[in-house]
Amino acid sequence: MLFLHYPKCTTCQKAKAYLIEKGVAFEARDIKTENPSAEELRSWWETSGMPLKKFFNTSGLQYKALGLKDKLPNMSEEEQLQLLATDGMLVKRPILVGDGFVLTGFRPAEWDAKLG
Repeated sequence: MLFLHYPKCTTCQKAKAYLIEKGVAFEARDIKTENPSAEELRSWWETSGMPLKKFFNTSGLQYKALGLKDKLPNMSEEEQLQLLATDGMLVKRPILVGDGFVLTGFRPAEWDAKLG
């Protein structure tokens, strides 16, 4: 599994500890230094079945500074994916990418359901 996180994020730290405690094998990737590409994001979004907005870090400083709350509704999905690919701090974290599923954010009950 691929685990995308921001090491300074406390939620990401909790998610990582959760994975380790459960004995889940994963490859960790710093979302800030190794930003996901538009292609990766498109693939994960399609796999997840979630609205694309769920991939935005809506509580992040970048999101607010760029006024994305008002801009996103007028942007195409392709424009949104390209924007997300420009800065890892715009992307909701953590992201867990597994075989046939993608989870954004850390909600233990949801992760339990997917990981067993």
